[in-house]
Parts: sequence; structure tokens; C-alpha cells
Amino acid sequence: MQDPTFVQKAFAAIAPRYVLANHVLSGGIDVLWRRRVAARARDLRPARVLDLATGSGDLAAAVGAACPEAQVIGADFCAPMMAHARRRGLPHLVVADGMALPFADGAFDLVTVGFGLRNMADYGGAIREMARVLRPGGTLMVLDFSQPAPWLRGAYKLYLHRVLPAVAGALTGERGAYEYLGGSIEQFPSGPAMTALLDAGGFRASRWIPLTGGIASLYVATKPPTGDR
Repeated sequence: MQDPTFVQKAFAAIAPRYVLANHVLSGGIDVLWRRRVAARARDLRPARVLDLATGSGDLAAAVGAACPEAQVIGADFCAPMMAHARRRGLPHLVVADGMALPFADGAFDLVTVGFGLRNMADYGGAIREMARVLRPGGTLMVLDFSQPAPWLRGAYKLYLHRVLPAVAGALTGERGAYEYLGGSIEQFPSGPAMTALLDAGGFRASRWIPLTGGIASLYVATKPPTGDR
């Protein structure tokens, strides 16, 4: 659970170099992770998609390219981040808080959130809000960092707390925002803990798909059909 005021200020500060920092810090693997989400989205053939915590619009753009017939709406509570998404030509952008979305019940076939749930003030409340705006039978995909396989954890922790803040600080001038990142990843539920949280928030058949040795994970969950829980 995070302080929304701090998160909003941190992301506003790093917005100009956010995309560059992501690609450098992940060695470009973040692009492949988003493509995995987009490929699964394409298989669902959604008509309306909400990309929550869209930030600079990377995931929304990937899903839009994979699903050209779908209307993809990006929503984020940090307007400076979304200014960069707008410059990239994303047509449907809404400034909105993930804890209180300005959309009707059942408005979307698919909700995606990439590296954003971890930054929200209440994980369970945000998940319930995502379930609300999904139609019965709709799908939620959560892409985020997670705890890697045991053989990777020592090196990963060193990278997360020493290397990453130094490199990101040099790239963005905001080392503090990336020192926060390491702590937020370690506190964030991952693996079975996340699938349990999704199921408690109104979903079922939640699946955990580790990526790159578990450094990141994709969670796929379904909102039950009406009357089925």
C-alpha cells in the first residue's frame, strides 16, 4: 500500500525520461513483457479495453497494435506522465484515480495494468474497482515485478537496491523515486499471494505466469459470469 501523493509526485518528476529509464534498466526486456500481455489480449478479441495506470502509454500502445479493432482507453492519475502518452498519439486518455474510476459498471471486456497496481493506495480496493468496470466474463491482466526464483534473488536484490537507483538517478536526476521502487517490489504480493488477492477481489481462475525467472509476473484472472461466483 502506497502514499498516493508521494507516488504522484515521484512519477511526475521522472516522466520526461521514464521510458528511456525503463528500457535501460531492464535491458529492453520490458518490451517483451508487454508483448506477452498484448498477445494474450489479441486472443481475447476485446471490443473495449482499459489500460489502468497507463503512464506513458507503453502497454496501451502494445495492446492497441495487437487489437486494432478495439477501443483502448488509457487512464492514470498522473497528468504529466499522460502528456507523454498523448505525444505518442494515443487517442483515448483519461486522468483518473484507479481507486475511483469514472466508468460505468461492466464497461470493458479487458482491463490491463502494467507496473501500476503496486503503486496504488489499496491493492484490494483497486482490484475490486477493476472488477466493477469489467463485464461479467471479462478478463483482468496484471503485469508487475515479483520475487524471482531463489537462485536469482541474491543478485537481484543487489541490483535492485544498489545498481538500479544509481543508474536511474543518473538518467533521471531522481534517485529517490527508484530507491522507493526497490522497497515497493519487495512489499508487493507475488505468486500465489497475488492470485489469492485477485480471487478475494471478485475474480476466479486467477493464474500466475512468471516471466524471466520470476523477475516479473503476469497474472490473468476472469470476472465470473452474472450469478456465478
